[in-house]
Amino acid sequence: MLIRARPGGRGRARTDRKRSGLDLSDETRQNACMASDKIKELAEQIRTGNRRALARAITLVESGREDHRAQALDLLQASGSDRQALRIGLSGTPGVGKSTFIESFGLMLTGMGKTVAVLAVDPSSARSGGSILGDKTRMDLLSRDPKAFIRPSPSQSQLGGVARRTREAVALCEAAGYDIVLIETVGVGQSETVVAQMSDLFLLLLAPAGGDELQGVKRGIMEIADLILVNKADGDLKPQALRTYADYAGALRLLRKRPQDPDGFPKALTVSALEADRLQEAWEAMSELMAWRRTQGVWDRTRTDQARYWFSEEVHIQLLERLHRDPEIRAHIAMMEDEVARGAISATAAAADVIRKL
Repeated sequence: MLIRARPGGRGRARTDRKRSGLDLSDETRQNACMASDKIKELAEQIRTGNRRALARAITLVESGREDHRAQALDLLQASGSDRQALRIGLSGTPGVGKSTFIESFGLMLTGMGKTVAVLAVDPSSARSGGSILGDKTRMDLLSRDPKAFIRPSPSQSQLGGVARRTREAVALCEAAGYDIVLIETVGVGQSETVVAQMSDLFLLLLAPAGGDELQGVKRGIMEIADLILVNKADGDLKPQALRTYADYAGALRLLRKRPQDPDGFPKALTVSALEADRLQEAWEAMSELMAWRRTQGVWDRTRTDQARYWFSEEVHIQLLERLHRDPEIRAHIAMMEDEVARGAISATAAAADVIRKL
């Protein structure tokens, strides 16, 4: 039994530890063993599909604390990588109906007996850093479905429409045995392409009258979309939705055929998330594309390329973290910031000086 130190009695506490046969190194090892046991237990709960355990695990991997990062890495290792889900990235401008589409589409999939995990990334305030995280409120019916799991996360300062640890959250959802993982991005515009590096299929949702044929051939998000879905094809907006669909279908014919696509892809479709109309047709198109990619080996090659990409990204991220952790380098950065602010040195030269210091 560990005897606590009395006020002003550090030496006595140290002696008490020795008398009890427990020194500081033994205590550290015991704590590490306890933490390791808890991580293994959490990994086992995740693999049985425990949703509370999955939520706790995602909170752990999203933490920026150094001790939590070490535990998160152990957890990801213990959870295994033997399970694969269909990863579907979903993007679109704010107000296009992403949450409504995900709820209708998710309910259709769970009605077919599939399990669905939704990772929704919410934009963070550039001023306060806070996020609303209201996606579960929008997806009221899907959030109550026992075959579905919804997790909103703040984007924080991460660019590209996803949160920094979304990729690790996807891996945990796969370990939990979900058949399909939907990754909803912030919806920031044409440069939102990072989600394509963590998904097998990328959907782009468009609103009626959202652009013309010229808009459709612009580079960026358009050229990585596998399926373009013109949403809100119902009521008074249906004629506009059909015109928008025709514009983008024509634009897709002008784009060069990609080696990872069979004939007819990428393609455009109209859907109504509100009325759950033509969602089945969209799912059949996704299934057709993914079946072709599996048989042609595109699926495996894409996953391999994505693993290389994220390895490179992690090297960059950890180098930046090292810059900010080292007190000497941090002080040097602060000094160079002042020099740049005073105009004594250019930003490029100051950055090169910091790298030389590292």
